[in-house]
Amino acid sequence: MHRLRTCAARLRPLTASQAAQTVGQQRPITVTSTGGKRTFQPIRCYTAPVASEPFLNGTSSNYVEEMYYAWLENPKSVHKSWDVFFRNANAGAPPGAAYQSPLGLSAASSLVAPQLSSLIRGHHVAQLDPLGIMDADLDSCVPTDIITSSDKLGFYGLEESDLEKVFRLPTTTFIGGSESVLPLKEIIRRLEMAYCQHIGVEFMFINDLDQCQWIRQKFETPGVMQFTLEEKRTFEEFLQKKWSAEKRFGLEGCESLIPALKTIIDKSSENGVENVIMGMPHRGRLNVLANVIRKELEQIFCQFDSKLEAADEVGSGDVKYHLGMYHRRINRVTDRNITLSLVANPSHLEAVDPVVQGKTKADQFYCGDTDGKRVMSILLHGDAAFAGQGIVYETFHLSDLPSYTTHGTVHVVVNNQIGFTTDPRMARSSPYPTDVARVVNAPIFHVNADDPEAVIYVCKVAAEWRATFHKDVVVDLVCYRRMGHNEMDEPMFTQPLMYKQIKKQKPVLQKYAEKLIAEGAVSRQEYEEEIAKYDKICEEAYARSKDEKILHIKHWLDSPWPGFFTLDGQPKSMSCPSTGLTEDNLNHIGQAASSVPVEDFTIHGGLSRILKGRAEMVKNRMVDWALGEYMAFGSLLKEGIHIRLSGQDVERGTFSHRHHVLHDQNVDKRTCIPMNHLSPDQAPYTVCNSSLSEYGVLGFELGFAMASPNALILWEAQFGDFQNTAQCIIDQFICAGQAKWVRQNGIVLLLPHGMEGMGPEHSSARPERFLQMCNDDPDVLPNITEDLAVRQLYDCNWIVILLPFRKPLIIFTPKSLLRHPEARSSFDEMLPGTHFQRLIPEVGVAAERPEAVKRLIFCTGKVYYELTKERKSRGLEDTVAISRIEQLSPFPFDQVKAETERFPNADLVWCQEEHKNQGYYDYVKPRIRTTTQKAKPVWYAGRDPAAAPATGNKNTHLIELRRFLDTAFHLDAFRDQQ
Repeated sequence: MHRLRTCAARLRPLTASQAAQTVGQQRPITVTSTGGKRTFQPIRCYTAPVASEPFLNGTSSNYVEEMYYAWLENPKSVHKSWDVFFRNANAGAPPGAAYQSPLGLSAASSLVAPQLSSLIRGHHVAQLDPLGIMDADLDSCVPTDIITSSDKLGFYGLEESDLEKVFRLPTTTFIGGSESVLPLKEIIRRLEMAYCQHIGVEFMFINDLDQCQWIRQKFETPGVMQFTLEEKRTFEEFLQKKWSAEKRFGLEGCESLIPALKTIIDKSSENGVENVIMGMPHRGRLNVLANVIRKELEQIFCQFDSKLEAADEVGSGDVKYHLGMYHRRINRVTDRNITLSLVANPSHLEAVDPVVQGKTKADQFYCGDTDGKRVMSILLHGDAAFAGQGIVYETFHLSDLPSYTTHGTVHVVVNNQIGFTTDPRMARSSPYPTDVARVVNAPIFHVNADDPEAVIYVCKVAAEWRATFHKDVVVDLVCYRRMGHNEMDEPMFTQPLMYKQIKKQKPVLQKYAEKLIAEGAVSRQEYEEEIAKYDKICEEAYARSKDEKILHIKHWLDSPWPGFFTLDGQPKSMSCPSTGLTEDNLNHIGQAASSVPVEDFTIHGGLSRILKGRAEMVKNRMVDWALGEYMAFGSLLKEGIHIRLSGQDVERGTFSHRHHVLHDQNVDKRTCIPMNHLSPDQAPYTVCNSSLSEYGVLGFELGFAMASPNALILWEAQFGDFQNTAQCIIDQFICAGQAKWVRQNGIVLLLPHGMEGMGPEHSSARPERFLQMCNDDPDVLPNITEDLAVRQLYDCNWIVILLPFRKPLIIFTPKSLLRHPEARSSFDEMLPGTHFQRLIPEVGVAAERPEAVKRLIFCTGKVYYELTKERKSRGLEDTVAISRIEQLSPFPFDQVKAETERFPNADLVWCQEEHKNQGYYDYVKPRIRTTTQKAKPVWYAGRDPAAAPATGNKNTHLIELRRFLDTAFHLDAFRDQQ
């Protein structure tokens, strides 16, 4: 088939007829193509193809090609069956579907296959829009090969009289049920009922025959969609009565989302799922919380009370349609326990997608669910965001990666057929908003959301697909938005014709109730009694909500950590224990870091030298950055703390320093992770190279870190500035997550940083951004007590240590310092009783006579080594002190104060290699001045302000370095700043 299409692509339009044109003629045929004139042997026109693809069943491919060229010249020069075969192939029929038996050979011959392949694409003509005014695929033209009327029969060489002929059904279709032969008219009718009504199915791009046949059976089998539907109630009408002027992003126009989600959850519970993690945007969120997760109605109503006071733990809080929820309950359909989580999500609509996937992966990991049978995810999307936001594509591409797969996600698109005010024809280039899902061969089920029975059936199939194949699936609920973008918006400004139609549209509950009443399934009295019963439930809950005086955020946690914050029922002590290790422990981990624990494993010669160098460092009781990281990870693993390190090329490390995964040089895909061979009862170490994604993967790891506080989850950027494209996750979830949702998280960001002449894209991790978002007050000197360091950590918005709470940690990791001979630490600094040093004070010659020191330079990071080298070359070691601030935020006020008081006669200088408008200066200057009660100015030594993070010219880089070093050590350099 592909060869035939290739032939077609090569040909150019032909000239005058040169081929045999009547049955039985046998003179040579000459055809002109881009390759010149070609002459073929005569072809007998009565020769017919064999059943299925001819050249796949013994027919010579050269013979087929000759036949094809002859057909291109004149279709009548070949047998009619070949004519139809080539028409179908050129029309794009999939492999195996182009052949059809010649009509009239028998009264019950094989089915004409093109009708199957074309009507399976009936989603192009299906009645998907409840309003009846839009084409879901944005194209009002009917594809020429889809039979929608008798005038299309000619495309397949058929006539209207052929509709009454009876054909034998092939095994590739299920429309016959128990029948093996059907008239062509009935065949077309059944296919239209399966694929061209209120459900449109996209699956023919899937390259797995078993999966395609599974889907066909679900939709083609007669009577498969007939069932009794339990009526579902909505929460929106009541909210409309009470808060008509509130933004609540109601579900009117897509009320069937609630039974859709309940069906997916019920069917998944039936298949063994115990835990469902969900993510969704604003629209319908309150409805989902109330009717799917079963959050207490009074707690939702509380959110609308403007007089409600926030409890101490709430922080800044967030709007009601951003909040998350966690609830464990009995599933009434299956009588099984099920845990439902709705992850908190900001207005960056699709940002929650990878977070949900990461949390799902973590829950699967910690309960030993290796194939996703017990834990699953459901993601809800809006049509405009699903098509428009790149994070959707990034998340899909994680779906089958070994270290990131959650074994299938059910995606539900609430297809409003509009964005805020933007028409879909202006918002996407693809026919459907769901086309992005085709990149992972996910089947896509489009369904008219005003047909509850079709919605329920599609959702059952979606849940069964996920349980059967453990792959993603998409349900596209084609609906409308009755109220505009929110309840205070006027949609008639921009979509007048659509909203004129919407005003005439009966709500789906009313339409379906009338249908059931007409069918005799329920009486009008029963229907009205059910509505009144639910109204009463809401009224009672609303009355109870008035008794709530304080909003407690504990009701809105999406990932509670039971038992973590308390010990024997009491809050854990606010202390920071020593993180030092015994000498034996350091040696044991060091030996593992410098050896290969697997026999007959051949490593690269260069790696042998690296491991030998590590062993030498261990022998000398020294560690560099890579070995220090190994010591930290290894000690935590031995204590039973799981570690997951993820990011681009993290297994080896961007700078070829880590080498946590060893590769056998002689056996493909044979690897070894020495850190998983430390001790028999250790926790597992997961180190995984990610896809080339920052936004998606950081979100994934953030979600993973949500699941448990007793794990170390790290994401490393290839270069520090690569976090630029993950800024949404950093701003919305990591920085503000605790303030908005009291959502603690211990995610660690490793961001390589350093000004080394590598240009603006590979130099700066943009520390100024992170420091600007820190929540400590630069003008307030905290009460300096023994527990200040811990108290500051508790109050800040990001950092993490072994403490009874979890905060995100941002580490600006080194590049050149990975191999700098002076950037090493002794075992003595890592033994029991030692702690992390927030500030490393001056300990050299200057510390011996502190009153003689004329200048105290504060700095952080790599510039310290350049400053010490320059100080020594200038002979200023006794008059210039250099102190390193290792923890920038929370700012170590107490230790900076002690250092400034130790050198009472010294000028204060902040030196950095970053530009003045970047880096740390604007953050540290007011805090140092607050520490000294503004008794002294804080002078600046560093690069001048600039728009780009770094120069791309090596010579310019060195000139800038020389200038700021001169400034740092020239005693009169700051007079011009005054």
